[in-house]
Amino acid sequence: MAFFNVLIPVFAIFILGYIGEKKIGFDPKSISAMSLYIMTPVLVFKTFYTNIVNIDYLYITVFALTLCIALILIIYLISYIRGYSIKEKCGLILGSVFMNNGNYGTPVALLLFGAAGFDYAVILMVIQTIVMATVGIYFAARGSDIGGGFKDTLGVVMRMPIVYGALAGWLFQVTGITIGSSFMTTIDLVGNAAIPTIMLVLGMQLAKISLKNVEREKILYAVMIKLAAAPVIAWGIAFFLPVDALLKQLMVIMAGMPSAANTTMYAIQFNTEPEFVSVCTFVTTVLSLISLPVLFAFVL
Repeated sequence: MAFFNVLIPVFAIFILGYIGEKKIGFDPKSISAMSLYIMTPVLVFKTFYTNIVNIDYLYITVFALTLCIALILIIYLISYIRGYSIKEKCGLILGSVFMNNGNYGTPVALLLFGAAGFDYAVILMVIQTIVMATVGIYFAARGSDIGGGFKDTLGVVMRMPIVYGALAGWLFQVTGITIGSSFMTTIDLVGNAAIPTIMLVLGMQLAKISLKNVEREKILYAVMIKLAAAPVIAWGIAFFLPVDALLKQLMVIMAGMPSAANTTMYAIQFNTEPEFVSVCTFVTTVLSLISLPVLFAFVL
């Protein structure tokens, strides 16, 4: 029952965004841009400023990058076999590679493992945010209408403020720069608004699409990659890492989380299959009600 209590706020925010779009009507792209360029960089700055970097960051970074690369290679193979376009391939990457370990994963980690698991989950959330802000945005830009080669797409990534927010937060921490309480309150208010805003945008985007027009084959691929293949690959990666048993278990469980809502924001911003990515996030979140208890039974 406690597991479902974690999900109630998640779906409630989706529903609010959905109702708001249906009854009032908003511009999801403008709101996602506000979250992408203002709120999320502040949240990342706060996370790096308030969490001490240690050796666990290195191992979790290796885990996150290896898992990301492995899943992307699977999608490249599927896209080659099925003859998907660059836009379709990038949309499938956005919809099935990155995990929702923020507003979903961290409460589950606290529920399953207590404070120790929550601390690990926060570190993983930080690393995953950076991976999404670089690799995720790269593929969002690569599949967008602006096109371009590697250098052009990399230029788009380098102009995104999220990475600089992380770098600034880390520099403030290691140099011992102290932020006053009043200014820290501002950072808290802006940063804490990022995740619910992203989820509201997802609800708005879901109100704009028709499930009849979504390609079910691609959705099936996304579900299988995110909820089945990802935790299996994560288990293989964690097996070889010199970390304690709790962190190994957490890595596998976090890999089995549904698709990240952040990628919907990227897809909307760059017009890279936003309808498909939104449906992937929603469907994997709903199906995680079944897949996660099964994963818990195997891992715990």
